[in-house]
Amino acid sequence: MFYSPEVLIDDHSVETFQKDGVVLFKGLFKGWINPLSEGIDELMANPSEYGIARTVIPTDGSAPFFQDYCNWSRIRSFKDFVYNSPAAEIAAKLMRPRTAKFFHEHTLVKQPGGTTITPWHHDQPYYCVNGKQNVSFWIPLDPVEQSISLRCIRGSHLWSDEFSPIRFNGTKLYDHENFKEIPDIDAHPEDYDIVSWALEPGDAVAFHYRTVHGASGNHSPRARRVFSARWVGDDATFVERGGITSPPFPELTLKHGQPLISPLFPQIWPL
Repeated sequence: MFYSPEVLIDDHSVETFQKDGVVLFKGLFKGWINPLSEGIDELMANPSEYGIARTVIPTDGSAPFFQDYCNWSRIRSFKDFVYNSPAAEIAAKLMRPRTAKFFHEHTLVKQPGGTTITPWHHDQPYYCVNGKQNVSFWIPLDPVEQSISLRCIRGSHLWSDEFSPIRFNGTKLYDHENFKEIPDIDAHPEDYDIVSWALEPGDAVAFHYRTVHGASGNHSPRARRVFSARWVGDDATFVERGGITSPPFPELTLKHGQPLISPLFPQIWPL
């Protein structure tokens, strides 16, 4: 399953990512649809403690929103993707570092009829990492209508504000005096450069950890299974947030400001 990143992405895509904080790649991981689908089936049959805790059960009785993360070392197809897909080299080209380290993966499954929305947020305040060199690949394994697809605000990765991290059930992850409340984007969508796409299995939306994004519930007749793979570059440092991050990584012993160097975050490119 080897693909040359030079064939898959070009300088324009890199410039778009740097400028907009989000870029679409069609068919980028189409060779990985079946392995990742099998991995998600395996994970949903045997979720981790995080999956049990983080899955959202709507109060209206609609379908759950399954989430789980940090399973790549135990789900063989996830690990195979991390080490053998072109994701690490593509991430490095987008981030423009010397190296690409794998941060973690996140599985998100919205079942048909599920009403749980993904609230507007950006990811960096959730994480124990600081740095400008980072990228997430949001990879659908099912066809996704534009109305239920990932929505991103172009250029929001350059905003100076950081917003309070919100759990997908609507509660705050933790409080921090420097965080602000996110604007009511849906009340004034015309004020923002919001982009979304209808997606096919194996497409990928690449976005920066500070890019503001969200998604609606799943009113479609099919599941919306997504595998998200997250990467960091040379400037990644550990940050003490003053609360439990998501993922929490309780085994980490790094101090605030130290380089994010740990077996938990293997350097994949270059090997």
